[in-house]
Amino acid sequence: LRSVLDDQFHKTLLALPITGILVFTVIPILFMILVAFTNYDGAHDGYSNLFTWVGLSNFNELISSSSADANLSYTFGEILSWTLMWAFFATFTNYFLGMLVAILINKKGIHFKKLWRGILVLTIAVPQFISLLYVSKLFDTNGVVNAMLLKLGFIDQAIRFWENTTSARILVIVINIWVGIPYLMLVSTGILMNIPQDLYESSKIDGASVWQQYMKITLPYMLFVTGPYLLTQFIGNINNFNVIYLLTQDVFVTQNQALVNSHAKEVDLLVTWLFRLTNEYYDYKMASVIGIIVFIICAAFTLISFSRMISGDKEEEYQ
Repeated sequence: LRSVLDDQFHKTLLALPITGILVFTVIPILFMILVAFTNYDGAHDGYSNLFTWVGLSNFNELISSSSADANLSYTFGEILSWTLMWAFFATFTNYFLGMLVAILINKKGIHFKKLWRGILVLTIAVPQFISLLYVSKLFDTNGVVNAMLLKLGFIDQAIRFWENTTSARILVIVINIWVGIPYLMLVSTGILMNIPQDLYESSKIDGASVWQQYMKITLPYMLFVTGPYLLTQFIGNINNFNVIYLLTQDVFVTQNQALVNSHAKEVDLLVTWLFRLTNEYYDYKMASVIGIIVFIICAAFTLISFSRMISGDKEEEYQ
């Protein structure tokens, strides 16, 4: 006892967080993995009816198009392709547009720089779920946007933004840009201020255009510094539950019967589909399989990106 309060006190301090990680992180992950190999669902909950081990049949049902429920494998392919598409556009549109806004605000000759930054940061000050729910109603069939367009005579009838798959997907990407640009603007501002101005002055003397300065100086430096952040954003957007769920949950109705049979929507990501399967339909086994697949996808992107793009051995190249 004297030792754990003296020379081994660091172990005593670490015992509590390690216990928390085991109880709230490791054990739930192990539980989820085990559930994926059972038939645990609303009908086999362990109370009214016991669940049993089924091996890899759940994985086969989700991935193989020749399985008994082809709708499930079709839905998985559709949702996976949209998830990756969403993650790509949500990440890189915010990244480059946020960088562009930061460059414009920091440009010499621009007045009221603090004001412009303050206006953009207002979207961060408001809780995201409030902003998303409000914007969702703005683009409703009877919302403010349609009312203004009708009043101004730009359209003859209300546009059903949330009832068409293409318009709904474009809309969530655009709204995510509005929500995400301020974060990237703040990050980019700090990095841009650290780029030596001598590089720009030297390149200007050598006859470099603004585009060449951006491609040869600004972008390489930004990618080198923000590489880990960019990867984190991509992984985060694969699991971006808030934007998709809050914008489309109560307003989008799927027309694809195969997706309806699998309890999914065209605008769902894997994570929102997983949530719907557990929260509304109690299909815990299939949700666990999807959770494992999401982890594998995120782990693969992480390993490839760190080994090829941001491994830390390209500092001399970027300099």
